[in-house]
Amino acid sequence: MLNSVFKDAIKRREKTLEILRGPKFEQIKEEAKQNWVEFVPEKIDNIIAGIDSSFNSTKFQGAEMWAVTAVSVKSDGEILEDLHDFGLGYPQSDISSIASKMEVEACEKTVDRTDLVLMDGSLYSQFMTRQSALTSSIIKVMKKRGNVVFISKTSNTRAQFEKFGSIAGDIFYYNHATQSPGFSKLFKDPSYGKDKIIASTYARLSESLPLIKIELLGEDYTETEIKELLNKLYKNSVSGYPYSLKLAHNNCKISGRDLAKLVSLHGLSTEIGSREVLG
Repeated sequence: MLNSVFKDAIKRREKTLEILRGPKFEQIKEEAKQNWVEFVPEKIDNIIAGIDSSFNSTKFQGAEMWAVTAVSVKSDGEILEDLHDFGLGYPQSDISSIASKMEVEACEKTVDRTDLVLMDGSLYSQFMTRQSALTSSIIKVMKKRGNVVFISKTSNTRAQFEKFGSIAGDIFYYNHATQSPGFSKLFKDPSYGKDKIIASTYARLSESLPLIKIELLGEDYTETEIKELLNKLYKNSVSGYPYSLKLAHNNCKISGRDLAKLVSLHGLSTEIGSREVLG
């Protein structure tokens, strides 16, 4: 069955890719070029912390072993906050929500100790949660010193080029339209209300490197301020991505092997009907 799919995919490859680009690909690409501000960042000394979280679980005999972690770590490897929780049974709230809450808590404990705090992922995900208290907390901490930003390597949003009939995400067209270091003109999304405006830009720190998406709270940002932000990121980035976020990911990740050790520690791996922990 799969061999037939692969053979057909090879035959239809170009046609399929044309669907991804869409009939207005060149027009959108030109629009992306017009939105692009070329800028070569300079290294500026500053202290940056990256924050990320992870969660995993395994189920057997109607029970669940789960674990959640969140860390805040500086670019030099110093861990500022190491939060975690685990349990057997079912937590009172979804473990992904617990992870989000831990990220905000780590941010609250970090914001006064560094020049810049980088949150892995998207601010949209924070505003989309039904936990109003969590949303209020992240808004409060982001407004405290104005030094918290969300950064992601991928993005599915199509807000900027949707009016042109875009099929792929905005980041797809910026990747095809530009190779130079710089950033896209700030896009402001007021859909969550005046106090929750999300300002976003796609940035490239060096020639031909992958883009990153940067999200900020509010709308009052000048091009000079965006350039200053990129200067700070450039000093502490590897291959165009903030090193502190890479460290945060590596330090908080709960692998299937880690979870298996937790299961074994509690003597549950020998229970009849237990399932193998997936990686």
